[in-house]
Order: sequence, then C-alpha cells, then structure tokens
Amino acid sequence: MTGTGRRLRPGTAVTPLRDGLHLRGRRGSVTLEGSAALPVLWRSLEQPLRSGGLDALLDRLEPGSPVRTAVEAVVAQLEAHDLLVTGPPRPAPDPGPVGPWLAVSADRPAVAAAALAATRAEVVAATVDAPLARAAGRALEQGGLPVTYTRDADLPEGRIHLRAHDPDGVTHTLAAALPAPTGYVTSPDTTSATAATATALEARLAARPAPGTPGGDHTGRPAGAVRSGTDPGPDPSGGAGATAALLGGAAAHRLLCAAAGLPDPADEGDDDRLLPGLPAVLLVDARPPRAEYRTWVGPRPRGAVLAPATTLREALRRVAALGDERCGVLPDPGPADLPQLPVPLASCTAPGTVAHRPGATVIGGAPRLDLARLEVFCVAAELALGRPGSTVGANPGHARGRALRAEVARRAGTGAGRTPVDPELWSGHPQARHWWTTLTDRLAVPARLHVFRAAPGEEVYRAVVHRTGPDGSTPLGDAVEATPGDAAACAALSAVAAVSAAAASTASTAATVAAASTAVTAVTDPAAGRTPAAGAGAAAAGLAVEGAPAVVWEEPGWTGRWLADTAGREGAFQAAALRLTGPPRPAPDGELASLLRAFGFTVLNRPQEAP
Repeated sequence: MTGTGRRLRPGTAVTPLRDGLHLRGRRGSVTLEGSAALPVLWRSLEQPLRSGGLDALLDRLEPGSPVRTAVEAVVAQLEAHDLLVTGPPRPAPDPGPVGPWLAVSADRPAVAAAALAATRAEVVAATVDAPLARAAGRALEQGGLPVTYTRDADLPEGRIHLRAHDPDGVTHTLAAALPAPTGYVTSPDTTSATAATATALEARLAARPAPGTPGGDHTGRPAGAVRSGTDPGPDPSGGAGATAALLGGAAAHRLLCAAAGLPDPADEGDDDRLLPGLPAVLLVDARPPRAEYRTWVGPRPRGAVLAPATTLREALRRVAALGDERCGVLPDPGPADLPQLPVPLASCTAPGTVAHRPGATVIGGAPRLDLARLEVFCVAAELALGRPGSTVGANPGHARGRALRAEVARRAGTGAGRTPVDPELWSGHPQARHWWTTLTDRLAVPARLHVFRAAPGEEVYRAVVHRTGPDGSTPLGDAVEATPGDAAACAALSAVAAVSAAAASTASTAATVAAASTAVTAVTDPAAGRTPAAGAGAAAAGLAVEGAPAVVWEEPGWTGRWLADTAGREGAFQAAALRLTGPPRPAPDGELASLLRAFGFTVLNRPQEAP
C-alpha cells in the first residue's frame, strides 16, 4: 500500500556514482558527491521515496542520529531541486492521457487534474478547418478537454485564438499563427489583451523577418500580413503540416498549463535571455527549423514590473530583451566591427524616427565593453524619448548620477577663466596617466587638460580635454567626478573614445554618427562635428562592482580596483552635486518611458533651472 506523503517526482532518473548520486527530473537535477555511502543510503531510501513512505521512514529514525541527519540532508536537496511532490501516486480524478504528465509536472497533481476536468476549450479561427486550428484542437482533445470550434471572420487568415473556460467564468486566451515566415504562440492572457499582443507582434515580425528566412533581408511586408494557415509558403515540400502540428501542440501545451495552474512552459527552461515576471512569446521559423521563446516587449508594458537592476549583468539582460532583433523596441549595442583597442567601443543605430537624423549611429567607449554597451543603450533610449534633458539609467542611482553629472557640467561650463586645481592632485592618478598617455603619445593627438572645482567648498570637479591646433582648440572630452584624479581620468578616457569613434565612423560605411551628451561614451558626428557635454562618467561603477568578487590584490591602477574606489565615492559625490543643482525630476509618462520603467530602468529629467 502506498502513502500520500512526500514522494520522488515521477519520471525522476537516478544514476549511482562511485562516491555519490546524480538525480534528474523534468524540472530539475542535482548531483550529490563526497561519500561512498551515498549509493548505499539511496538503496534504502528509493523505495520509500517512490511509494510515498518517506515521512513514515523518518518517523522510525532516531532524531539527531547520523543516519537521520544524512537522510534529511538528501531530502533537503531533493526539495531544493523540485524533485519531490506531495499527494497520492496518481491524480484523482484521473484526466486520462494527461495523468502521467501532471504527475511529472504539477506540484499538486490532483488539484491540477480537477481544474482540467472542469475546463472546456474553444478554438477560434477565420477558417476552422485550417491545419493550425485542427492541430491545436486535436492536441487539446488529447489533453482531455472538450473542444468547440468557432468561426470569427474578423481574425486574420492563419491566426487562431485558443480559449480555456473554467466554471468560475475565468477565460485564458492565447494566439498562434503559422509562419509568415515566422510563426508564434503568445502567452496566456485576457481575450482583449491577446488580440492586441498578436496584432502588435505580427506587425513587428513583418517588419523584421528572421535572417535567412524569406524576407529576411528586412524588406518589410505590410503590418499584419500573416499568410493563410492553408498556405504552406514557398516550401514546395509542403512543410506547413509539420509546422502546424508543432505550433498547435505548443499552443495547446501553454493553454493546458494555464488552465491547470502549472508554470508556463517558457519558465521551465534555463534560458538566461528570458526575464522572469514578463511575458514570453514562442517564435517558430520553418526554414531553417527553429523554435525559441523570447521576452515580449510592449508596445505597452504587461506583467510584473521588474525591480531596478543591482548588477551590470542584470542591466544588460534587460538591454538585450529591449533590443531583441525580433521583439525589441530599442537597439541592442554591440562591438560590431569596431576596434576594441585602445578603448573598447560599442555602437547601435538610434531609432530613426526620433534620432538626430534617420539611421544615426551612436558609438561610445568605456573601460570595458559591457560598460560601453550600457552607456550607448542609455544614450539611444534618451534620443528615442525625444525630450531635451531626459536621462535614462539602469536604476535610480545610475540615472541620478548621469543626470547630475550632465547638469553640473552645464552650469560649470568649460572652466574658462577658472583657476585650475594643482596638477599634483591628479597627474599621479594611474588611470588618468594611462588614458592621457594613450591620447597624446599612442594616438599622437595634441591636447591639453584643464581640471577645476565646479563650485567653492564642494568636492565636485570638472575636467575638460581640448584638442589644440593652429586654428585654436576644440573640446574633445570632459567629465564631472568626485576627485580631480577621477575627473581627469574620465575626461581623458572620453577623449580617447572620441578619437577612436571618429576614426571608426570615418572608416565605416555608416551614414552618420549622432552626438550624445556623455563623458565616457564619447561620440562624433562627421557631418555636424562633435557637441560634447559631460554625462555618464563613472556613474555605472556601482553596477559594475556589485556582485563581482573582490580581488584583494588588485592595485589602484587596475580598472576593477578603480571602479570599486569610484563606486565607494559615488554617494558623497551625488550628495554634493545635489546641493549644487537640486534633484532631477521623474520624467513624464509616455509609452517608451513606461516600458523602460517596467523593465526596471529609471527615467528622469535633469534639473534645468539656471544657477
């Protein structure tokens, strides 16, 4: 007779090792190593675990004994890796063919089975006999749901809506469509939200077909142009039948999970690109065959609002989602074919409708490529917002640091007529020395560096680099930081990035390079010349060092140590800068600003009052 307590999740496979065990299930796996006694212990545990007699076994073991301690340690690992389930060995009532699936997948199989038993499904399509509609209906019937077919002439040909109705009046709805050339399955939602998501997704996929697919040269089709579900596309072999079966099964699977209260299939894998709490869409390409989930971005935010990022890695995951080539709304900066020496460079094409000119390209540099990617993204997002003074940051501290640096620079000016600080206070800074030598010796740029205090009595300094020549001097790089050395280092780095970006953009076939208001991300515009202003500086240093292991032997001249030191000074710097400028204000809500905030970004307006 079997018990109803904790049991090993059905389908879990166990491989004994010489000094341990490896257990793997559908939703988790764990390797336990370190003792030859583990395989022996498992032989005594396996039967109680598979039959539901674990708790009875524990009751027979003396509390605190070595055996019970070992058993509890193994059980704790099984629970942590989702390899235990509570309840009877089979769901009741048993929904037929989905019973084994629920036993493997559900935390409470009986509850999930009861929910499915009370659910009815509906397939809605313009043509209910189309391959996709029939494939989805068959998959739902095999899942134990009664299925009805409803004709809706207003739906585009090739798209279906699947609905699951429960007795309480709750309806889960999702949409699916055959490739045009890319098919999709949306995440479950309300009926109206599903229709809006499907329409927006079709428009986006039509404008950005996958590379290598028909139309993948990015020659867009009209928005909403979805090929008929009966049309196999240009594949003469009629591959739409297999694709319809795949899409129909995937759509039915997502709907069954929603109706049964199971996790969405998009959340089951270990895809680091997907952001938890935000909806994901399944994209399916017929040729070459490919299916993958991607975070769905907008057009208006839906789902949980993400907390602000605390690490650079977190921030860049969100940048990648917002800049996804198929579903994103902003560019995802990368190194492209830009040189990475003497300074790492990243670039992206700013949104053409709101940038300085269509097709403008933003190029920027930083001590590390990941920092350059984040800074270039923030600049591109600010251009896309289209409001002067807009500042974007990965979290409130990052956005505030960027805004305050830009505002202090605007008020302090270039330092003409101001007394410079003693060069002894900054010339020995290892990073300042490195970047200044790179600029003047390696790149052979004639330049001068002016460092001054932004306001009397405050530890806020501005550094400005000018290129010198027979026709006078032109601004080349600048920064606002907490110490003269940090300001000189960031300004020299900005100048190196500006020179490298100008050389790269001149050599490339890109049309233009838009000017951006930032220090670390120095950009140039061959058509209009550079318009520099201080901005990011070391504002992202805190993101870069948070969560990164400390390397105690690093000397101050190394980038990691410098970032850690500047991050430690950021709080005092921002307090001093706030006394000079006043606080930045939250930017007004808009479609893009709301979307950025939903992804955890902070959107501010810089203080614009005259000093």
